[in-house]
Amino acid sequence: MAAIRGAPLATCLHAGLPGSGGRAALSTASGASPCYPPVLPSRTAKSKAAKRRREDEFLQRVHACPTPAEKIRLLTKRQRLKYVIQPQALGIGADRWYQHFTKTAFVPGVPAGLSAAVPESELPGLKEVVCDALLQEQFYLKKRRPFLYREREQMALPLIGNMVPRLVSALAGRNPLLGLSTLDCEPQVGFYWSRGERTVPRGHRKGRVDPILFQIEDKPCCQIRVPQQLPEIVPLESSIPEDVPVIHLEPSRFPLFQRQYDNKIFIGSKISDPACYGHTQFHFASEKLRREKLVKSNLADQIEVRLRANGIASLFAWTAAQATYQGFWSEADVTRPFISQAVITDGIYFSFFCYQLNTLALSVRTDQHNVRKNICWGTESMPLYETIEGEDVKGFNDKVLDLLVRFLLNRPQSVQTMIR
Repeated sequence: MAAIRGAPLATCLHAGLPGSGGRAALSTASGASPCYPPVLPSRTAKSKAAKRRREDEFLQRVHACPTPAEKIRLLTKRQRLKYVIQPQALGIGADRWYQHFTKTAFVPGVPAGLSAAVPESELPGLKEVVCDALLQEQFYLKKRRPFLYREREQMALPLIGNMVPRLVSALAGRNPLLGLSTLDCEPQVGFYWSRGERTVPRGHRKGRVDPILFQIEDKPCCQIRVPQQLPEIVPLESSIPEDVPVIHLEPSRFPLFQRQYDNKIFIGSKISDPACYGHTQFHFASEKLRREKLVKSNLADQIEVRLRANGIASLFAWTAAQATYQGFWSEADVTRPFISQAVITDGIYFSFFCYQLNTLALSVRTDQHNVRKNICWGTESMPLYETIEGEDVKGFNDKVLDLLVRFLLNRPQSVQTMIR
């Protein structure tokens, strides 16, 4: 003991004796490794250091996952209360709230780089396809009287299911990507993410600072999936003058409600499906978006607002889920943009939206120095026709048909005809 007490402090630290005070061992020789591992906080403690250690270890496990399926399993494993977002919202100013939740800037109109339209000589044939689908639901068939407030649904849903496959078949010769596509009917689409922080107000975890969790549950009428990604509209790092609204209120003020059930990241098919990229979704504007009802309630200014909210929420969930299927997530942001399109209709009025996902880094930890923002282009709703009298569709809007054809013809410059 006397020899130890008389030894220099550096010798005690190097030897790992009690004189080291519990710290990592020091070495007098340069480049020598320490004798003891670093002291880490307990995983079960309530300190900030322990919480930071648990978070770092979880992120390391996700980074080390060999497949996207394993990453999705870890990212959706923890069950906590989350705000469930319905794309067709009832709140006032829903589009601004949804832009804040998804970090999306809205640009009026359609992108300038959208594919060129078909020659005018082919438009009459496509117009005949659309008019025949309209007459099929409103003239040729003798349908029973619909249930209360279900008249528009009884006409619009079969119209979409009849018109979309026929247009895809008619345009497959001009767009080889449609020949490789997959058409889903009423698929389940969902995405789960975090945006912002909040202090737990009550319960056994009162006072804890937790991320605000969101889940989008969507069910389009039909959607087209393709094996090749649509071309980018603007470069990934480009900046646009439109800003993303920032809302400092709790999401419950919108209102949104919290629920706890299985988290979902799903594009409508399994990860192994070769058609893993989105092309175009078709949505039915339900009674929540019924124009006559909103006008009667003095909410005519909310007609386009709710349509924009539907387009933003639906396309963000679809494109973000596609990016997650490719292995990207909030801590490993996308290296290329993901593009999808949507058409929202009540059978008469049509709205068109294009979405480019530029970032998944939406959590507080990853969004501090992130200058990227997602972009959504959208049009105001336009009527496809004025009225139908017998076998005559009067007031047919060629602009709506032109946009519909442009959306379906959108494709990358080179399309591989064989899936490998």
